[in-house]
Amino acid sequence: MFTLADFHDAAHLVYRHMAPTPQYAWPLLAVELGVETWVKHENHTPTGAFKMRGGLVYVDRLRRDKPEVKGVVSATRGNHGQSLAYAARAAGLACVIVVPHGNSAEKNAAMRALGADLIEAGTDFEEARATAASLAVSRGLEMVPSYHADLVLGVGTYAIELLSAVPDLDVVFCPIGMGSGICGLALAKAALGHPVEIVGVVSDKASGYRLSLAAGRPITTTEPASTFADGMAVRAPSAEALAVMTAGVARIVEVNDDQIAEAARRLFTATHNLAEGAGAAALAALSAERANWRGRKAGVILSGGNIDRAWFRTILDGGTPQPAAVAAPAA
Repeated sequence: MFTLADFHDAAHLVYRHMAPTPQYAWPLLAVELGVETWVKHENHTPTGAFKMRGGLVYVDRLRRDKPEVKGVVSATRGNHGQSLAYAARAAGLACVIVVPHGNSAEKNAAMRALGADLIEAGTDFEEARATAASLAVSRGLEMVPSYHADLVLGVGTYAIELLSAVPDLDVVFCPIGMGSGICGLALAKAALGHPVEIVGVVSDKASGYRLSLAAGRPITTTEPASTFADGMAVRAPSAEALAVMTAGVARIVEVNDDQIAEAARRLFTATHNLAEGAGAAALAALSAERANWRGRKAGVILSGGNIDRAWFRTILDGGTPQPAAVAAPAA
């Protein structure tokens, strides 16, 4: 559990590097959905996603607790890696990021531009994570997990901003990858004593957290998480994240890639903002449940806008991006 003072301290650190992001109630979304819809624009950070907040808090604590550490390593599909690369560069640390083969070319380029040593390994996030753990040992680097209390505290500052700015929200829909974003939201809600209902959103190709919440234990899915919503393409839930969700998340719903693509189109038409797959998932879920929330106030977390141009072109043309099957290269 974090106190409101904990979040304020984290925000003080985050705001050295970025301003609070806006939240707007967009009229066209209200007309189309029949719901007053507030969009939290985490696509407006310097890295284009909410993860930046967590990286700053994690690296700040690491520098104070382990001044001997020379660098960090982690696995990502993109936004977590950009967050760490940004924070590591600001702190003068080396940063190695491992992504699976076939990862977003534009996210890869952004991580390299932020100074990361980018390595491609494995066919999905779980295999990339195993490589990152091995590199931590062989190179003497600090292994940064995708879920950690520091990351949650940092990203939870977006939730303090949203719930403070719109204190009468009835529900907030939030996408789930490894869980830092929704756990930050749940813990911010608790710190504020806010009554809002929190609904998690996963891809139907990566349903581990929905299954886990229903079962009361982590359930790892076996099928490849083949979705263009790469920020949600996670097969192995975190037990720590699940514990927070169990206490603070009302339920978790699934959306498919067609629904996510339609939500990305709707966001572009109504707000002229780009949304990556995970960033559009919350609106996709609200759109599916609009009848239940008519006449009420809903929040959706636009968690990031880092989508490759080719994929977004497909979306604007009325289609749904199809992730290519990835095979590991021959040895």
